[in-house]
Amino acid sequence: MSKATGTGTGARSSAPHGADSHDVIRVHGARENNLKDVSIEIPKRRLTVFTGVSGSGKSSLVFNTIAAESQRLINETYSSFVQGFMPTLARPEVDVLDGLTTVITVDQQRMGADPRSTVGTATDANAMLRILFSRLGKPYIGPPSAYSFNTATVRASGGITVERGAAKTKTVKATYNRTGGMCTHCEGRGKVSDIDLTQLYDDSKSIAEGAFTIPGWKSDNVWTVGIYAESGFLDPNKPIRRYTKKEMQDFLYREPTKVKVNGVNLTYEGLIPKIQKSFLSKDKEAMQPHIRAFVERAVTFTTCPECDGTRLSEGARSSKIKRISIADACAMEIRDLAEWVRGLKEPSPSSSSRGYPMVAPLLAALQQSLDSFVEIGLGYLALDRPAGSLSGGEAQRVKMIRHLGSALTDVTYVFDEPTIGLHPHDIQRMNDLLLRLRDKGNTVLVVEHKPEAIAIADHVVDLGPGAGTAGGTVCFEGTVEGLRAGDTITGRHLDDRAALKETVREPSGALEIRGATANNLRDVDVDIPLGALVVITGVAGSGKSSLVHGSIPAREQVVSVDQTPIRGSRRSNPATYTGLLDPIRKAFAKVNGVKPALFSANSEGACPTCNGAGVIYTDLAMMAGVATPCEDCEGKRFQAEVLEYRLGGRDISEVLAMSVDEAEEFFGAGEAHTPAAHKILDRLADVGLGYLTLGQPLTTLSGGERQRLKLATHMSEKGGVYVLDEPTTGLHLADVEHLLGLLDRLVDSGKSVIVIEHHQAVMAHADWIIDLGPGAGHDGGKVVFEGTPADLVAKRSTLTGEHLAAYVGA
Repeated sequence: MSKATGTGTGARSSAPHGADSHDVIRVHGARENNLKDVSIEIPKRRLTVFTGVSGSGKSSLVFNTIAAESQRLINETYSSFVQGFMPTLARPEVDVLDGLTTVITVDQQRMGADPRSTVGTATDANAMLRILFSRLGKPYIGPPSAYSFNTATVRASGGITVERGAAKTKTVKATYNRTGGMCTHCEGRGKVSDIDLTQLYDDSKSIAEGAFTIPGWKSDNVWTVGIYAESGFLDPNKPIRRYTKKEMQDFLYREPTKVKVNGVNLTYEGLIPKIQKSFLSKDKEAMQPHIRAFVERAVTFTTCPECDGTRLSEGARSSKIKRISIADACAMEIRDLAEWVRGLKEPSPSSSSRGYPMVAPLLAALQQSLDSFVEIGLGYLALDRPAGSLSGGEAQRVKMIRHLGSALTDVTYVFDEPTIGLHPHDIQRMNDLLLRLRDKGNTVLVVEHKPEAIAIADHVVDLGPGAGTAGGTVCFEGTVEGLRAGDTITGRHLDDRAALKETVREPSGALEIRGATANNLRDVDVDIPLGALVVITGVAGSGKSSLVHGSIPAREQVVSVDQTPIRGSRRSNPATYTGLLDPIRKAFAKVNGVKPALFSANSEGACPTCNGAGVIYTDLAMMAGVATPCEDCEGKRFQAEVLEYRLGGRDISEVLAMSVDEAEEFFGAGEAHTPAAHKILDRLADVGLGYLTLGQPLTTLSGGERQRLKLATHMSEKGGVYVLDEPTTGLHLADVEHLLGLLDRLVDSGKSVIVIEHHQAVMAHADWIIDLGPGAGHDGGKVVFEGTPADLVAKRSTLTGEHLAAYVGA
């Protein structure tokens, strides 16, 4: 066999190849959101952590500039036809972006809350299980669709017309069958909803006597009460309990019917479908507090009695492999399911069977997917877990699974606080995964605040120095050691350690929980002290949320601030979301003697050219749409005559351009003194949002900013017990101290504060700690410690105790 020989170019072989010179991502002149002409060079195939106070511009640089431009350039490689079906992306505000690679973004957006979306359907695991059961399940019931709770069974027969030319048209009989696995009773949701009629009306009264107890349904409202009273279908003077069977059917379930009420054509509809359309089709989080409370009282969700919550038809549940149905498999913890699948791959010890060679590739792929769940710390989940019930951190790790075994290299992975929701014990595992992605030859960019995650960085970019308009510049670039020695906010706080409290508050009572069995809880009995700062902690999946959200008795005094995201369009802003705009509009109206509606950009005062948006959006089909400032209002969103009205020397657009801190001073004294507005602004400043402008679109806020905005809104509710779910999410090290001050003020004002939290500084500051575990899933669900932080550190009997002791230097 011959062998190729050199051609005399060996002398030049040691020279670097030109292709190897592209080893940085170069950003020059980035101005997205609050970035101020940022120019940096990010090393490729390294782990770079971006840090800085909340609102300093980290997400604007990493997600809105680098990741957005990479995605836009990739989209441009497709044909115009394909681009027409893809989201159009505008080019970020940046002069030069060089050295980009394909970006895969793994953010902390919660997964869709559709009731038919589960952990299994959000990954490939369910699809592979359905194929497996369609091949091996006994008895055989059909193809993979027969095991899908998203597919309904359809049977049809009849005549179809077959055209084969003008003279050859004929009708033939045909049948169509599709076997689905959907439970017909709950339609694949696993739960059925029921409306408590006693919460809608008092049946001892007539409609004329004010029987309706629905918020906003007043007797003089023709669109609600009036249409029932004047429809002709009902006797408005007869008590509802005396209605005939037909009247009750018309009252509750009648199909939409045209009627004339006082000469006006209206549509009459039964009360149940009307309530479903008016209240149940809307996002509960966006409702006013009293409307939300009504919906929670009136609507109950119960497990489907026919499928027992599995979402599957009887046929799908009857087909089994080794006495396990697909419903049983999806209900197992993933680590147990992985062992079951591993058993299918191995020969049976009781026979000469060699397993199932016909599906060996499928079993291998399924095994790899399930093992990835376990490796990433999510082995305690089950495939039938609703996707909407996952925390932000869990959702982010589920998205990571498909990338762990990927053969791709030279990819840029972008993570948004991957340690969210992780106990200190679990952070090391996440760090190992990030380093593994890097070592495969990928560039890993991480937005992060936790010192444990910053410590593993090859390169650190610190933005700031402040938030909002006070941020947007690069304060430091270099190694972790350089950051620690540097004079930046992050560098100064990187080694902060909170001290244990010398004295703790005496509780004023206790919130008793007895026999809690929600999810993985094992008949837990615990007393949560009142009048104190209580921290519920434990490893991810140990049962913290199940204990707090699923077991605390429903009381009007409990105000819960969970991790559900707040939604808002580009027209929504902090002023509208918190209700701040209402007292501001009234103050402008009172001083100027006009209607409050004039001072709303979504109502009468809106600029007619841009409809109050401030910009004109031009759709360019498959090309990125263009947003240009409105020429008539110059981006101020209001009509010119509205801007002539002033309060304290400022027009409404100037007020909305103020920061919270400026507005707090403005509405605190002088002609603009407005106590109602000042109270809301105080709460916004208390949660560390003093830098936000009142009119900043909600779509531009980070995840941490949105959660604190929600916290500020809930603080207005008159509750005695506040339940907070990981309030340190998105908070910089320097901001945690501010949060602890806020929690202390809440407790000192007579409130009880219960916090689900992993941050050691919050644990050290608590009056009482309840630690759940010892592990996750079926290894957790028990209270492993109750007591003060000092006792937890002294005993070190749990994982939390060990990590807290190391944190405080004990």
